[in-house]
Amino acid sequence: MYFADFLAGSFGGACGVAVGYPLDTVKVRIQTQKQFTGIWQCIVLTIRKEGVHGFFKGMFLPITTISMTSSVVFGTYRNCLQALSHIRGAENTKLDVFMSGLAGGVAQVSVMSPGDIVKVRLQCQTESRRSVSSSVKPKYSGPIHCLLSICREQGLSGLYRGALPLAFRDGPSFATYFLTYHTLCARLTPAGQKEPEWTVVLLSGGVAGMSGWTVGTPMDVIKARLQMDGVRGQRRYRGLLHCLTETTRTEGPGVFFRSLGINCLRAFPVNMVVFAVYEVSVRVLRSAPLDRVS
Repeated sequence: MYFADFLAGSFGGACGVAVGYPLDTVKVRIQTQKQFTGIWQCIVLTIRKEGVHGFFKGMFLPITTISMTSSVVFGTYRNCLQALSHIRGAENTKLDVFMSGLAGGVAQVSVMSPGDIVKVRLQCQTESRRSVSSSVKPKYSGPIHCLLSICREQGLSGLYRGALPLAFRDGPSFATYFLTYHTLCARLTPAGQKEPEWTVVLLSGGVAGMSGWTVGTPMDVIKARLQMDGVRGQRRYRGLLHCLTETTRTEGPGVFFRSLGINCLRAFPVNMVVFAVYEVSVRVLRSAPLDRVS
Protein backbone atom coordinates (compact mmCIF):
# COMPACT_ATOMS: atom_id res chain seq x y z
CA MET A 1 0.00 0.00 0.00
CA TYR A 2 1.36 3.40 -1.02
CA PHE A 3 0.36 6.19 1.37
CA ALA A 4 2.30 9.11 -0.11
CA ASP A 5 -0.22 9.53 -2.93
CA PHE A 6 -3.15 9.76 -0.50
CA LEU A 7 -1.47 12.62 1.37
CA ALA A 8 -0.13 14.37 -1.73
CA GLY A 9 -3.55 14.16 -3.41
CA SER A 10 -5.11 15.73 -0.33
CA PHE A 11 -2.72 18.70 -0.44
CA GLY A 12 -3.21 19.18 -4.18
CA GLY A 13 -6.99 19.00 -3.95
CA ALA A 14 -7.22 21.61 -1.19
CA CYS A 15 -5.03 24.05 -3.14
CA GLY A 16 -7.10 23.45 -6.27
CA VAL A 17 -10.32 24.38 -4.46
CA ALA A 18 -8.84 27.66 -3.25
CA VAL A 19 -7.82 28.61 -6.79
CA GLY A 20 -10.98 27.60 -8.65
CA TYR A 21 -13.91 28.16 -6.28
CA PRO A 22 -15.18 31.54 -7.59
CA LEU A 23 -15.48 30.23 -11.15
CA ASP A 24 -17.02 27.01 -9.82
CA THR A 25 -19.79 29.10 -8.26
CA VAL A 26 -20.41 30.82 -11.60
CA LYS A 27 -20.47 27.42 -13.34
CA VAL A 28 -23.04 25.93 -10.94
CA ARG A 29 -25.31 28.97 -11.22
CA ILE A 30 -25.26 28.92 -15.03
CA GLN A 31 -26.13 25.20 -14.97
CA THR A 32 -29.06 25.44 -12.57
CA GLN A 33 -30.62 28.93 -12.84
CA LYS A 34 -32.12 30.42 -15.98
CA GLN A 35 -31.62 34.00 -14.75
CA PHE A 36 -27.92 33.59 -15.59
CA THR A 37 -27.37 33.57 -19.35
CA GLY A 38 -23.57 33.71 -19.56
CA ILE A 39 -20.31 33.89 -17.65
CA TRP A 40 -19.87 37.66 -17.60
CA GLN A 41 -23.56 38.36 -16.92
CA CYS A 42 -23.46 35.93 -13.97
CA ILE A 43 -20.30 37.54 -12.55
CA VAL A 44 -21.72 41.07 -12.80
CA LEU A 45 -25.11 40.11 -11.33
CA THR A 46 -23.51 38.21 -8.45
CA ILE A 47 -21.27 41.16 -7.52
CA ARG A 48 -24.18 43.59 -7.76
CA LYS A 49 -26.54 41.54 -5.56
CA GLU A 50 -24.20 39.76 -3.17
CA GLY A 51 -20.76 41.32 -3.42
CA VAL A 52 -17.53 39.35 -3.77
CA HIS A 53 -18.67 37.15 -0.88
CA GLY A 54 -21.22 35.60 -3.25
CA PHE A 55 -18.48 33.75 -5.13
CA PHE A 56 -17.26 31.99 -1.97
CA LYS A 57 -20.53 30.70 -0.52
CA GLY A 58 -20.15 27.21 0.90
CA MET A 59 -16.38 27.11 0.45
CA PHE A 60 -15.48 25.87 3.95
CA LEU A 61 -16.94 22.37 3.58
CA PRO A 62 -15.54 21.68 0.08
CA ILE A 63 -11.99 22.53 1.20
CA THR A 64 -12.36 19.83 3.84
CA THR A 65 -14.21 17.26 1.75
CA ILE A 66 -12.34 17.79 -1.53
CA SER A 67 -9.01 17.37 0.22
CA MET A 68 -10.36 13.99 1.37
CA THR A 69 -11.86 13.05 -2.00
CA SER A 70 -8.73 14.09 -3.86
CA SER A 71 -6.77 11.92 -1.45
CA VAL A 72 -9.02 8.96 -2.32
CA VAL A 73 -8.73 9.64 -6.08
CA PHE A 74 -4.93 9.90 -6.21
CA GLY A 75 -4.35 7.14 -3.66
CA THR A 76 -6.73 4.71 -5.39
CA TYR A 77 -5.25 5.56 -8.78
CA ARG A 78 -1.66 4.95 -7.66
CA ASN A 79 -2.42 1.70 -5.83
CA CYS A 80 -4.55 0.33 -8.69
CA LEU A 81 -1.65 1.01 -11.05
CA GLN A 82 0.72 -0.85 -8.77
CA ALA A 83 -1.69 -3.79 -8.39
CA LEU A 84 -2.17 -4.09 -12.15
CA SER A 85 1.57 -3.93 -12.71
CA HIS A 86 2.20 -6.70 -10.16
CA ILE A 87 -0.59 -8.90 -11.58
CA ARG A 88 0.70 -8.61 -15.14
CA GLY A 89 4.37 -8.58 -14.19
CA ALA A 90 5.05 -5.72 -16.59
CA GLU A 91 5.00 -1.94 -16.83
CA ASN A 92 1.62 -0.23 -16.86
CA THR A 93 -0.12 0.28 -20.18
CA LYS A 94 -2.37 3.19 -21.14
CA LEU A 95 -5.37 0.93 -20.49
CA ASP A 96 -4.07 0.40 -16.93
CA VAL A 97 -3.87 4.18 -16.48
CA PHE A 98 -7.40 4.62 -17.85
CA MET A 99 -8.91 1.89 -15.64
CA SER A 100 -7.05 3.09 -12.53
CA GLY A 101 -8.34 6.63 -13.11
CA LEU A 102 -11.87 5.23 -13.55
CA ALA A 103 -11.56 3.35 -10.25
CA GLY A 104 -10.31 6.47 -8.45
CA GLY A 105 -13.16 8.59 -9.80
CA VAL A 106 -15.86 6.14 -8.72
CA ALA A 107 -14.24 5.39 -5.34
CA GLN A 108 -14.41 8.99 -4.14
CA VAL A 109 -18.16 9.43 -4.74
CA SER A 110 -19.16 8.09 -1.30
CA VAL A 111 -16.91 10.66 0.37
CA MET A 112 -17.63 13.53 -2.01
CA SER A 113 -21.42 13.46 -2.40
CA PRO A 114 -22.49 14.97 0.98
CA GLY A 115 -20.08 17.90 0.71
CA ASP A 116 -20.90 18.42 -2.96
CA ILE A 117 -24.66 18.79 -2.46
CA VAL A 118 -24.05 21.32 0.34
CA LYS A 119 -21.65 23.24 -1.92
CA VAL A 120 -24.10 23.34 -4.83
CA ARG A 121 -27.05 24.46 -2.69
CA LEU A 122 -25.11 27.26 -1.04
CA GLN A 123 -23.64 28.39 -4.37
CA CYS A 124 -27.15 28.60 -5.87
CA GLN A 125 -28.50 30.54 -2.91
CA THR A 126 -28.48 33.99 -4.47
CA GLU A 127 -30.36 35.74 -1.65
CA SER A 128 -28.09 37.87 0.50
CA ARG A 129 -28.32 37.89 4.29
CA ARG A 130 -27.02 41.47 4.25
CA SER A 131 -29.94 42.74 2.17
CA VAL A 132 -32.55 44.48 4.35
CA SER A 133 -34.99 45.21 1.53
CA SER A 134 -35.25 41.65 0.16
CA SER A 135 -38.43 39.79 1.15
CA VAL A 136 -36.88 36.39 0.35
CA LYS A 137 -34.37 35.28 2.95
CA PRO A 138 -31.68 32.63 2.44
CA LYS A 139 -32.83 29.11 3.32
CA TYR A 140 -29.43 28.10 4.68
CA SER A 141 -27.28 30.13 7.05
CA GLY A 142 -24.08 28.20 6.33
CA PRO A 143 -22.57 24.79 5.47
CA ILE A 144 -23.40 23.07 8.78
CA HIS A 145 -26.96 24.42 8.79
CA CYS A 146 -27.40 23.26 5.20
CA LEU A 147 -26.04 19.80 6.01
CA LEU A 148 -28.32 19.38 9.04
CA SER A 149 -31.34 20.76 7.15
CA ILE A 150 -30.94 18.20 4.37
CA CYS A 151 -30.63 15.38 6.92
CA ARG A 152 -33.70 16.59 8.79
CA GLU A 153 -35.86 17.02 5.69
CA GLN A 154 -34.72 14.05 3.59
CA GLY A 155 -32.72 11.80 5.89
CA LEU A 156 -29.14 10.70 5.29
CA SER A 157 -30.10 9.56 1.78
CA GLY A 158 -30.72 13.22 0.91
CA LEU A 159 -26.97 13.84 1.15
CA TYR A 160 -26.49 11.37 -1.71
CA ARG A 161 -29.04 12.87 -4.08
CA GLY A 162 -27.14 13.18 -7.35
CA ALA A 163 -24.59 10.50 -6.37
CA LEU A 164 -25.34 8.34 -9.43
CA PRO A 165 -24.69 11.09 -12.01
CA LEU A 166 -21.67 12.08 -9.89
CA ALA A 167 -20.28 8.56 -10.37
CA PHE A 168 -21.10 8.67 -14.10
CA ARG A 169 -19.35 12.04 -14.29
CA ASP A 170 -16.23 11.29 -12.27
CA GLY A 171 -15.49 7.75 -13.45
CA PRO A 172 -14.97 8.59 -17.16
CA SER A 173 -13.76 12.10 -16.30
CA PHE A 174 -10.89 10.95 -14.06
CA ALA A 175 -10.06 8.11 -16.45
CA THR A 176 -9.57 10.73 -19.20
CA TYR A 177 -7.85 13.09 -16.75
CA PHE A 178 -5.09 10.69 -15.70
CA LEU A 179 -4.65 9.22 -19.17
CA THR A 180 -4.15 12.71 -20.64
CA TYR A 181 -1.66 13.69 -17.91
CA HIS A 182 0.27 10.43 -18.22
CA THR A 183 0.42 10.61 -22.03
CA LEU A 184 1.52 14.26 -22.20
CA CYS A 185 4.19 13.82 -19.52
CA ALA A 186 5.54 10.76 -21.33
CA ARG A 187 5.59 12.54 -24.71
CA LEU A 188 7.18 15.74 -23.42
CA THR A 189 9.81 14.18 -21.15
CA PRO A 190 13.11 13.32 -22.91
CA ALA A 191 14.12 9.66 -23.01
CA GLY A 192 16.22 8.70 -20.02
CA GLN A 193 14.91 11.51 -17.80
CA LYS A 194 13.14 10.05 -14.76
CA GLU A 195 10.89 12.98 -13.78
CA PRO A 196 9.13 15.52 -16.05
CA GLU A 197 10.17 19.18 -15.96
CA TRP A 198 7.92 21.52 -14.00
CA THR A 199 6.76 23.27 -17.16
CA VAL A 200 5.64 19.85 -18.45
CA VAL A 201 3.82 19.13 -15.17
CA LEU A 202 1.98 22.46 -15.33
CA LEU A 203 1.03 22.15 -18.99
CA SER A 204 0.00 18.50 -18.71
CA GLY A 205 -2.03 19.16 -15.56
CA GLY A 206 -3.88 22.06 -17.15
CA VAL A 207 -4.70 20.15 -20.35
CA ALA A 208 -5.69 17.07 -18.32
CA GLY A 209 -8.16 19.18 -16.35
CA MET A 210 -9.72 20.57 -19.51
CA SER A 211 -10.04 17.13 -21.13
CA GLY A 212 -11.57 15.65 -17.99
CA TRP A 213 -14.20 18.37 -17.78
CA THR A 214 -14.99 18.07 -21.49
CA VAL A 215 -16.01 14.47 -20.82
CA GLY A 216 -17.72 15.22 -17.49
CA THR A 217 -19.67 18.43 -18.17
CA PRO A 218 -22.94 16.91 -19.53
CA MET A 219 -23.39 14.65 -16.48
CA ASP A 220 -22.31 17.53 -14.22
CA VAL A 221 -25.36 19.48 -15.41
CA ILE A 222 -27.67 16.56 -14.54
CA LYS A 223 -26.02 16.15 -11.13
CA ALA A 224 -26.42 19.82 -10.22
CA ARG A 225 -30.08 19.91 -11.30
CA LEU A 226 -30.94 16.83 -9.27
CA GLN A 227 -29.17 18.29 -6.23
CA MET A 228 -31.14 21.56 -6.51
CA ASP A 229 -34.47 19.94 -7.36
CA GLY A 230 -37.18 20.69 -4.81
CA VAL A 231 -35.20 23.21 -2.75
CA ARG A 232 -37.77 25.99 -3.35
CA GLY A 233 -40.93 24.07 -4.22
CA GLN A 234 -42.06 20.77 -5.72
CA ARG A 235 -39.60 18.30 -7.15
CA ARG A 236 -39.49 18.31 -10.93
CA TYR A 237 -37.36 15.24 -11.68
CA ARG A 238 -37.98 11.58 -10.72
CA GLY A 239 -34.38 10.53 -11.28
CA LEU A 240 -31.36 10.62 -13.57
CA LEU A 241 -33.04 9.40 -16.77
CA HIS A 242 -36.11 11.60 -16.25
CA CYS A 243 -33.91 14.64 -15.67
CA LEU A 244 -31.89 13.80 -18.79
CA THR A 245 -34.93 13.38 -21.06
CA GLU A 246 -36.88 16.31 -19.59
CA THR A 247 -33.92 18.69 -19.85
CA THR A 248 -33.27 17.61 -23.45
CA ARG A 249 -36.94 17.99 -24.37
CA THR A 250 -37.41 21.46 -22.86
CA GLU A 251 -34.01 23.08 -23.45
CA GLY A 252 -32.32 21.05 -26.17
CA PRO A 253 -29.05 19.06 -26.02
CA GLY A 254 -26.96 22.24 -26.12
CA VAL A 255 -27.77 22.95 -22.47
CA PHE A 256 -25.47 20.11 -21.41
CA PHE A 257 -22.48 22.04 -22.75
CA ARG A 258 -23.54 25.54 -21.70
CA SER A 259 -21.01 25.54 -18.86
CA LEU A 260 -18.21 23.81 -20.82
CA GLY A 261 -16.39 27.07 -21.51
CA ILE A 262 -16.19 28.11 -17.87
CA ASN A 263 -15.35 24.54 -16.81
CA CYS A 264 -12.32 24.56 -19.12
CA LEU A 265 -11.40 28.13 -18.13
CA ARG A 266 -11.40 27.07 -14.47
CA ALA A 267 -9.89 23.62 -15.02
CA PHE A 268 -6.62 24.76 -16.57
CA PRO A 269 -5.20 26.87 -13.68
CA VAL A 270 -6.80 24.67 -11.00
CA ASN A 271 -5.22 21.47 -12.29
CA MET A 272 -1.89 23.15 -12.95
CA VAL A 273 -1.87 23.85 -9.21
CA VAL A 274 -3.24 20.41 -8.25
CA PHE A 275 -0.57 18.47 -10.14
CA ALA A 276 2.26 20.84 -9.19
CA VAL A 277 1.42 20.50 -5.47
CA TYR A 278 0.84 16.76 -5.88
CA GLU A 279 4.18 16.17 -7.60
CA VAL A 280 6.12 18.24 -5.05
CA SER A 281 4.40 16.53 -2.13
CA VAL A 282 4.65 13.00 -3.46
CA ARG A 283 8.37 13.33 -4.26
CA VAL A 284 9.04 14.48 -0.71
CA LEU A 285 6.78 11.88 0.89
CA ARG A 286 8.05 8.97 -1.18
CA SER A 287 11.51 9.55 0.22
CA ALA A 288 10.12 8.84 3.71
CA PRO A 289 10.55 5.27 5.00
CA LEU A 290 6.82 4.86 5.80
CA ASP A 291 5.61 5.56 2.24
CA ARG A 292 4.99 1.93 1.40
CA VAL A 293 3.43 -0.63 3.72
CA SER A 294 3.08 -4.18 2.43
